[in-house]
Amino acid sequence: MPGQRQMKDRNSGYSADTALYIEGRNALREALSAGTPIERAWILRGDEKAPMADIKKRLSDRGIPYKEVDRTALDRISKTGHHQGIVARASAAKYSDLDAAFELAEKRGTDPFLFMLDGIEDPHNFGAMIRTAEAMGAHGVIVGKDRSAPLSETVARTSAGAVWHLPVIRVTNLSRTIEELKKRSLWIVCGDMDGAPLYEIDLRGPICLVIGNEGHGVSRLVKEKCDLTASIPMAGEISSLNASVAAGMIAYEITRQRAGRK
Repeated sequence: MPGQRQMKDRNSGYSADTALYIEGRNALREALSAGTPIERAWILRGDEKAPMADIKKRLSDRGIPYKEVDRTALDRISKTGHHQGIVARASAAKYSDLDAAFELAEKRGTDPFLFMLDGIEDPHNFGAMIRTAEAMGAHGVIVGKDRSAPLSETVARTSAGAVWHLPVIRVTNLSRTIEELKKRSLWIVCGDMDGAPLYEIDLRGPICLVIGNEGHGVSRLVKEKCDLTASIPMAGEISSLNASVAAGMIAYEITRQRAGRK
Protein backbone atom coordinates (compact mmCIF):
# COMPACT_ATOMS: atom_id res chain seq x y z
CA MET A 1 0.00 0.00 0.00
CA PRO A 2 1.58 3.35 -0.98
CA GLY A 3 2.61 5.82 1.68
CA GLN A 4 0.95 6.72 4.95
CA ARG A 5 -1.39 9.61 5.61
CA GLN A 6 -1.43 11.71 8.75
CA MET A 7 -4.30 10.84 11.06
CA LYS A 8 -6.73 13.33 12.57
CA ASP A 9 -9.66 12.45 14.82
CA ARG A 10 -13.03 13.98 14.17
CA ASN A 11 -16.60 12.81 14.68
CA SER A 12 -18.30 13.21 11.30
CA GLY A 13 -21.09 10.70 11.76
CA TYR A 14 -24.85 11.15 11.84
CA SER A 15 -27.03 9.47 14.42
CA ALA A 16 -30.76 8.77 14.49
CA ASP A 17 -33.22 6.50 16.24
CA THR A 18 -36.06 4.55 14.66
CA ALA A 19 -38.35 1.87 16.03
CA LEU A 20 -37.55 -1.52 14.56
CA TYR A 21 -39.17 -4.94 14.47
CA ILE A 22 -36.73 -7.85 14.42
CA GLU A 23 -37.99 -10.84 12.48
CA GLY A 24 -36.56 -14.31 12.09
CA ARG A 25 -34.67 -16.61 14.46
CA ASN A 26 -31.15 -15.74 13.32
CA ALA A 27 -31.73 -11.99 13.39
CA LEU A 28 -33.21 -12.16 16.89
CA ARG A 29 -30.41 -14.37 18.22
CA GLU A 30 -27.83 -11.90 16.92
CA ALA A 31 -29.75 -8.98 18.37
CA LEU A 32 -29.84 -10.67 21.76
CA SER A 33 -26.13 -11.47 21.56
CA ALA A 34 -25.37 -7.83 20.73
CA GLY A 35 -27.33 -6.62 23.78
CA THR A 36 -29.94 -4.84 21.67
CA PRO A 37 -32.65 -3.28 23.89
CA ILE A 38 -35.74 -5.37 23.11
CA GLU A 39 -39.12 -4.40 24.51
CA ARG A 40 -41.15 -7.55 23.84
CA ALA A 41 -41.58 -10.49 21.48
CA TRP A 42 -44.33 -12.57 19.87
CA ILE A 43 -43.72 -16.28 19.26
CA LEU A 44 -45.68 -18.82 17.25
CA ARG A 45 -47.78 -20.90 19.61
CA GLY A 46 -46.93 -24.61 19.64
CA ASP A 47 -43.38 -24.31 18.26
CA GLU A 48 -41.37 -26.38 20.74
CA LYS A 49 -38.40 -27.12 18.51
CA ALA A 50 -34.89 -26.57 19.85
CA PRO A 51 -34.16 -23.24 18.08
CA MET A 52 -37.32 -21.66 19.44
CA ALA A 53 -36.79 -23.15 22.90
CA ASP A 54 -33.32 -21.55 22.93
CA ILE A 55 -34.77 -18.15 21.99
CA LYS A 56 -37.43 -18.40 24.70
CA LYS A 57 -34.72 -19.13 27.27
CA ARG A 58 -32.65 -16.17 26.13
CA LEU A 59 -35.65 -13.87 26.32
CA SER A 60 -36.53 -15.16 29.81
CA ASP A 61 -32.93 -14.82 31.01
CA ARG A 62 -32.97 -11.15 30.01
CA GLY A 63 -36.42 -10.55 31.48
CA ILE A 64 -37.95 -9.72 28.10
CA PRO A 65 -41.68 -10.51 27.99
CA TYR A 66 -43.00 -12.60 25.14
CA LYS A 67 -46.42 -13.81 24.13
CA GLU A 68 -47.28 -16.99 22.24
CA VAL A 69 -49.79 -16.26 19.47
CA ASP A 70 -51.21 -18.00 16.41
CA ARG A 71 -49.83 -17.56 12.89
CA THR A 72 -52.56 -15.12 11.88
CA ALA A 73 -51.54 -12.74 14.67
CA LEU A 74 -47.86 -13.06 13.74
CA ASP A 75 -48.62 -12.37 10.09
CA ARG A 76 -50.45 -9.24 11.15
CA ILE A 77 -47.55 -8.01 13.32
CA SER A 78 -44.86 -8.86 10.76
CA LYS A 79 -43.47 -6.08 8.60
CA THR A 80 -41.61 -8.31 6.16
CA GLY A 81 -43.86 -11.34 5.79
CA HIS A 82 -40.92 -13.63 6.65
CA HIS A 83 -41.04 -13.86 10.43
CA GLN A 84 -40.09 -17.57 10.84
CA GLY A 85 -42.44 -17.79 13.80
CA ILE A 86 -41.04 -14.90 15.81
CA VAL A 87 -41.21 -11.10 15.86
CA ALA A 88 -39.63 -8.82 18.45
CA ARG A 89 -39.83 -5.07 18.92
CA ALA A 90 -36.56 -3.31 19.66
CA SER A 91 -36.68 0.12 21.25
CA ALA A 92 -34.39 1.65 18.66
CA ALA A 93 -32.13 1.00 15.70
CA LYS A 94 -29.27 3.44 15.91
CA TYR A 95 -26.95 4.83 13.32
CA SER A 96 -23.44 5.23 14.61
CA ASP A 97 -20.49 7.47 13.75
CA LEU A 98 -16.98 7.15 12.37
CA ASP A 99 -15.41 7.08 15.81
CA ALA A 100 -17.25 3.84 16.61
CA ALA A 101 -15.74 2.15 13.56
CA PHE A 102 -12.21 3.30 14.39
CA GLU A 103 -12.63 2.24 18.00
CA LEU A 104 -13.68 -1.23 16.81
CA ALA A 105 -10.58 -1.46 14.59
CA GLU A 106 -8.38 -0.41 17.50
CA LYS A 107 -10.03 -2.94 19.79
CA ARG A 108 -9.32 -5.71 17.28
CA GLY A 109 -5.78 -4.49 16.68
CA THR A 110 -6.24 -4.31 12.91
CA ASP A 111 -6.06 -1.64 10.21
CA PRO A 112 -9.41 0.07 9.65
CA PHE A 113 -11.56 -1.51 6.93
CA LEU A 114 -14.79 0.25 6.00
CA PHE A 115 -17.49 -0.08 3.36
CA MET A 116 -19.02 3.03 1.80
CA LEU A 117 -22.31 2.48 -0.04
CA ASP A 118 -23.09 5.16 -2.62
CA GLY A 119 -26.80 5.24 -3.39
CA ILE A 120 -27.71 1.67 -2.40
CA GLU A 121 -31.49 1.97 -2.30
CA ASP A 122 -32.55 -1.67 -2.32
CA PRO A 123 -32.97 -2.85 1.31
CA HIS A 124 -32.07 -6.44 0.41
CA ASN A 125 -28.77 -5.33 -1.13
CA PHE A 126 -28.15 -3.04 1.83
CA GLY A 127 -28.72 -5.84 4.33
CA ALA A 128 -26.63 -8.28 2.29
CA MET A 129 -23.73 -5.82 2.21
CA ILE A 130 -23.87 -5.26 5.96
CA ARG A 131 -23.79 -9.04 6.39
CA THR A 132 -20.82 -9.35 4.01
CA ALA A 133 -18.97 -6.48 5.67
CA GLU A 134 -19.35 -8.05 9.11
CA ALA A 135 -18.34 -11.49 7.85
CA MET A 136 -15.22 -10.09 6.14
CA GLY A 137 -14.07 -8.34 9.31
CA ALA A 138 -14.96 -4.78 8.31
CA HIS A 139 -15.33 -2.22 11.09
CA GLY A 140 -18.25 -0.19 9.74
CA VAL A 141 -20.57 0.60 6.83
CA ILE A 142 -20.98 4.21 5.70
CA VAL A 143 -24.10 5.39 3.87
CA GLY A 144 -25.32 8.77 2.70
CA LYS A 145 -28.23 10.56 4.29
CA ASP A 146 -29.93 10.79 0.89
CA ARG A 147 -30.42 8.11 -1.79
CA SER A 148 -29.91 5.26 0.65
CA ALA A 149 -32.21 2.59 2.00
CA PRO A 150 -32.92 3.26 5.70
CA LEU A 151 -32.32 0.78 8.47
CA SER A 152 -35.49 -1.29 8.43
CA GLU A 153 -36.97 -4.66 9.26
CA THR A 154 -35.98 -5.95 5.81
CA VAL A 155 -32.40 -4.71 6.19
CA ALA A 156 -32.09 -6.26 9.65
CA ARG A 157 -33.47 -9.59 8.45
CA THR A 158 -31.37 -9.70 5.26
CA SER A 159 -28.24 -8.89 7.24
CA ALA A 160 -28.93 -12.03 9.35
CA GLY A 161 -28.42 -9.92 12.46
CA ALA A 162 -25.10 -8.36 11.37
CA VAL A 163 -26.70 -4.92 11.70
CA TRP A 164 -26.52 -5.41 15.48
CA HIS A 165 -22.77 -6.12 15.47
CA LEU A 166 -21.40 -3.58 13.00
CA PRO A 167 -21.55 0.24 13.13
CA VAL A 168 -23.75 1.64 10.36
CA ILE A 169 -22.73 5.25 9.86
CA ARG A 170 -24.99 7.75 8.12
CA VAL A 171 -23.30 10.92 6.85
CA THR A 172 -24.55 14.06 5.14
CA ASN A 173 -21.98 14.12 2.33
CA LEU A 174 -19.99 11.13 1.05
CA SER A 175 -17.35 13.22 -0.72
CA ARG A 176 -16.55 15.19 2.44
CA THR A 177 -16.48 11.95 4.41
CA ILE A 178 -13.90 10.54 1.97
CA GLU A 179 -11.68 13.55 2.68
CA GLU A 180 -12.08 12.85 6.39
CA LEU A 181 -11.14 9.21 5.89
CA LYS A 182 -8.03 10.23 3.95
CA LYS A 183 -7.00 12.39 6.90
CA ARG A 184 -7.37 9.28 9.03
CA SER A 185 -4.91 7.42 6.76
CA LEU A 186 -7.39 5.35 4.75
CA TRP A 187 -7.00 4.60 1.06
CA ILE A 188 -10.26 4.81 -0.86
CA VAL A 189 -10.91 1.96 -3.30
CA CYS A 190 -13.75 2.25 -5.79
CA GLY A 191 -15.35 -0.89 -7.17
CA ASP A 192 -15.94 -0.20 -10.88
CA MET A 193 -15.73 -2.18 -14.12
CA ASP A 194 -13.30 0.40 -15.59
CA GLY A 195 -10.65 -0.25 -12.95
CA ALA A 196 -7.59 -2.48 -12.83
CA PRO A 197 -8.16 -6.17 -11.98
CA LEU A 198 -8.54 -6.28 -8.22
CA TYR A 199 -5.88 -8.98 -7.76
CA GLU A 200 -3.29 -6.65 -9.37
CA ILE A 201 -3.86 -3.92 -6.77
CA ASP A 202 -2.24 -3.76 -3.34
CA LEU A 203 -5.29 -3.82 -1.07
CA ARG A 204 -3.53 -4.15 2.26
CA GLY A 205 -3.54 -1.49 4.97
CA PRO A 206 -6.31 0.93 6.01
CA ILE A 207 -9.01 0.81 3.33
CA CYS A 208 -12.49 2.05 2.55
CA LEU A 209 -14.25 0.10 -0.21
CA VAL A 210 -16.78 2.17 -2.18
CA ILE A 211 -19.66 0.32 -3.85
CA GLY A 212 -22.11 2.17 -6.09
CA ASN A 213 -25.78 2.18 -6.93
CA GLU A 214 -27.38 -0.97 -8.33
CA GLY A 215 -28.00 0.64 -11.72
CA HIS A 216 -25.59 3.54 -12.12
CA GLY A 217 -22.53 2.55 -10.10
CA VAL A 218 -20.46 5.01 -8.07
CA SER A 219 -21.42 8.63 -8.66
CA ARG A 220 -18.96 10.84 -10.54
CA LEU A 221 -18.13 13.15 -7.63
CA VAL A 222 -17.47 10.24 -5.28
CA LYS A 223 -15.46 8.33 -7.88
CA GLU A 224 -13.21 11.34 -8.47
CA LYS A 225 -12.32 11.35 -4.77
CA CYS A 226 -11.21 7.69 -4.77
CA ASP A 227 -7.52 6.75 -4.84
CA LEU A 228 -7.82 3.42 -6.65
CA THR A 229 -10.36 1.70 -8.88
CA ALA A 230 -10.70 -2.08 -8.76
CA SER A 231 -12.61 -4.24 -11.22
CA ILE A 232 -13.67 -7.88 -11.11
CA PRO A 233 -12.45 -9.79 -14.19
CA MET A 234 -15.43 -11.40 -15.93
CA ALA A 235 -15.04 -14.67 -17.83
CA GLY A 236 -18.65 -15.19 -18.87
CA GLU A 237 -21.06 -13.43 -21.19
CA ILE A 238 -22.63 -11.33 -18.42
CA SER A 239 -20.74 -8.04 -18.03
CA SER A 240 -21.94 -6.98 -14.57
CA LEU A 241 -22.79 -8.33 -11.13
CA ASN A 242 -25.35 -7.56 -8.47
CA ALA A 243 -23.95 -4.82 -6.23
CA SER A 244 -23.92 -6.97 -3.09
CA VAL A 245 -22.22 -9.85 -4.94
CA ALA A 246 -19.54 -7.51 -6.31
CA ALA A 247 -18.99 -6.08 -2.84
CA GLY A 248 -18.48 -9.57 -1.45
CA MET A 249 -15.95 -10.54 -4.11
CA ILE A 250 -13.84 -7.41 -3.69
CA ALA A 251 -14.09 -7.58 0.10
CA TYR A 252 -12.84 -11.17 0.05
CA GLU A 253 -9.78 -10.14 -1.98
CA ILE A 254 -9.10 -7.34 0.51
CA THR A 255 -9.42 -9.79 3.40
CA ARG A 256 -7.22 -12.33 1.64
CA GLN A 257 -4.47 -9.80 1.05
CA ARG A 258 -4.70 -8.42 4.58
CA ALA A 259 -4.24 -11.95 5.92
CA GLY A 260 -1.16 -12.42 3.73
CA ARG A 261 -2.65 -15.38 1.85
CA LYS A 262 -1.53 -16.28 -1.66
